[in-house]
Amino acid sequence: MAQSHLPGVEPDDFKAALSRWASGITVVTAQGPDGPVGLTASAFSSLSLHPPLVLVCIGRASYHHEHFTDAPAFAVHILDATQEEVSNTFAFKREDRFEGIDIAQGPLDVPLLPGCLARLACERHEVLDGGDHSILIGRVLQADVADVADGAPLAWWQGGYRRLADPA
Repeated sequence: MAQSHLPGVEPDDFKAALSRWASGITVVTAQGPDGPVGLTASAFSSLSLHPPLVLVCIGRASYHHEHFTDAPAFAVHILDATQEEVSNTFAFKREDRFEGIDIAQGPLDVPLLPGCLARLACERHEVLDGGDHSILIGRVLQADVADVADGAPLAWWQGGYRRLADPA
């Protein structure tokens, strides 16, 4: 594909525009060489129904980038509105992010977190170049879904956590 010679948008303008896009919050986990690894990600999307594929974008500057891109499997946890602390733990905390969390083991030994609206255990399907991110595509092997009446999604909009006004 030919690249345009037009100048690109300024980074601050790009970030300001994207902050107007409301997104759900996920925590992505994998089994690293020294145990489970995890990070908070809002760049997540479904990709295909047949086969069942999802994608998550992992920043190349992330401490655990290679752990995710090299792992045979990963899990995406769609957070409940009550899980801001979980989101913050996996977004900022550098120590043991899994301390005090009762993790279960999913397919291919992927770590699964409790209390989420949904969990998707995925086999690594492909890793693509996405600029300063890697696009991690996973084939969904297992989907666990909480009862919708039990919660509402945690969302991110304009630099902060948000909740849906009417989850029904």
